Amino acid sequence: MTTAQPLLQQPGALADPSATQIGLAHDKLGRLVLTMPDGQSHIGVHPVRCFPFTAPLEWISFCDARGAEVHCLPTLEGLSGEARSLLEAELARREFIPVVRRVREVSPGAEPTTWLVETDRGEARFTLPSEDNVRRLGAHGALITDAHGVRFRIHDTRTLDARSRRFLVQYL
Repeated sequence: MTTAQPLLQQPGALADPSATQIGLAHDKLGRLVLTMPDGQSHIGVHPVRCFPFTAPLEWISFCDARGAEVHCLPTLEGLSGEARSLLEAELARREFIPVVRRVREVSPGAEPTTWLVETDRGEARFTLPSEDNVRRLGAHGALITDAHGVRFRIHDTRTLDARSRRFLVQYL
């Protein structure tokens, strides 16, 4: 097993072109195999998107079955088309972050509140434990985390209807 790459590097430290020359494939059992530039393979890795959410194509960590990081990829740029497609499909399969399109209702009164929203995956009703569970993402985005840890994303609050924005303004 190789030494894990550091999760965070100095600004501008993305200059190592060999860092993106990794191979990705599924083995006969459907496990994801990461092949490093030196030829060493890690079988059964899981890609995990690191923070920030506003940079989804940067900082992808590959973890083994125990959750230990075996490699951190600073950017998807430079990956072969096949490896990039496979990685993006794996990340999409693992992530569940519905996008809020409309806030239909928020229960009145003190916290916790119950929200009824329309998302890209259908209607959802959830409990928001406190106003601290609504966070800004960039200048106009938001991330809402319900009582069960499910995250709901709003890419741009300016695209929401006026009523939805009125509900959100109390929390942002």
